[in-house]
Amino acid sequence: MSDTPKKISIFVDVQNIYYTCRQAYQASFDYNQFWAEVTEGKELVSAIAYATDNGDEKQRQFQNILRAIGFTVKLKPVLKRLDGTTKADWDVGIALDVFEAAADCDTVVLASGDGDFDILLHRIKKRFNTDSIVYGVAKLTSDFLIKEASEFVAIDERLLLKKGGR
Repeated sequence: MSDTPKKISIFVDVQNIYYTCRQAYQASFDYNQFWAEVTEGKELVSAIAYATDNGDEKQRQFQNILRAIGFTVKLKPVLKRLDGTTKADWDVGIALDVFEAAADCDTVVLASGDGDFDILLHRIKKRFNTDSIVYGVAKLTSDFLIKEASEFVAIDERLLLKKGGR
């Protein structure tokens, strides 16, 4: 077995992780703990967090925290529909970036529970023989995504911010 660390690329669907952690645990995801867990003993190729931009100062502060951890933050404006609902969908952008990165790494780490990514994980395994690790809230993650991942890691208390700080 080689002593060369595995090359990884990390992709985080920030909105999906935010809302699933809130819904399941009424808590926020601990990006520092996630980073430490995922990168330990690995060679990091890239790390991208996909977020929305609605001009909110607290949101900008959060994005700066992600940058300080080591993520490249990609932003998409929130679109307001005529019926008052909002949308800022990153699925295609995430899929394109994952597919492009898969050729240059051993493992893709995807933090999302979105079942739309199951075909993507199947394709990168078939085309590039790239493994995938999915992080998601178990009860809110697509069964199809879990099945297609090389490994599924459930987000639980160890990956959540404690009330009143870390």
